[in-house]
Amino acid sequence: MTNSASLSRRATAELIGTAALLVVVIGSGIQAASLTSDTGVALVANSLASAIGLGLIITLFGPLSGAHLNPVVTLTAWWGRRTGGEGLEGREALAYVAAQTAGAIGGAVLAEAMFGRIPGAFSTQVRDGGHLLVGEVVATAGLVLVIQGLGRIGRPKLIPAAVAAYIAAAIWFTSSGSFANPAGTIGRSFSDSFTGIAPQSLPGFVAAQLVGGILGLVLAAVLYGSTRRAAADTTGAVATADPAGTAGPAGATTTISPVAETSTPGPAYQAVG
Repeated sequence: MTNSASLSRRATAELIGTAALLVVVIGSGIQAASLTSDTGVALVANSLASAIGLGLIITLFGPLSGAHLNPVVTLTAWWGRRTGGEGLEGREALAYVAAQTAGAIGGAVLAEAMFGRIPGAFSTQVRDGGHLLVGEVVATAGLVLVIQGLGRIGRPKLIPAAVAAYIAAAIWFTSSGSFANPAGTIGRSFSDSFTGIAPQSLPGFVAAQLVGGILGLVLAAVLYGSTRRAAADTTGAVATADPAGTAGPAGATTTISPVAETSTPGPAYQAVG
């Protein structure tokens, strides 16, 4: 793990962080729709607010729980541990997913209440069609690739800004509007607003997101190598640079770029809801 926080504390951070994310996404959508009838203008406002809020939430909660805020990201962390990298154990992953889902629903209800709407009303906005599901696969795969790619090249500090920027772009370039988050998608079904999704559309979207997560992991492995291989490459590079094992803090070990921390729950692992 990247910190010594207890599982209950980390799960609480995931719950609050995901709730905050849904408040930002849904609240900005309600506000935008109330201020303009132009869908394009409303989407600009919603995507900008979502990206800014997302980046801030990742930065704030990353040191506590890794700021996954997304079951797909949590599952990639769990898979990373199973394949020899750092990440979450099964018990931790279940706690994270439960907290994220509860937080997403709570955040949606709070956003509705904050704008004087009836909290808990299900969305009537049906989102169906194969093209939308393809959009969700692409959106989620890209998100996972961004997170995994930056982790595998040793640049995890760039993840908060990179994820926020990716989501802002994906809201526009994907046909589905880039939900890319099973917990967030469930939460958004509790808001009959600009950003909502009808309950009957949930199974297709969640399935597409899971497929996208798997595709993102495959792409990361193809492009950057597996977790085990990244660790072996790093060890081999250090041994070659310092066969006697005598390099100090300023030696060759400080210049190795490949890292094996591909799924660590450290700062900035997340996705929009």
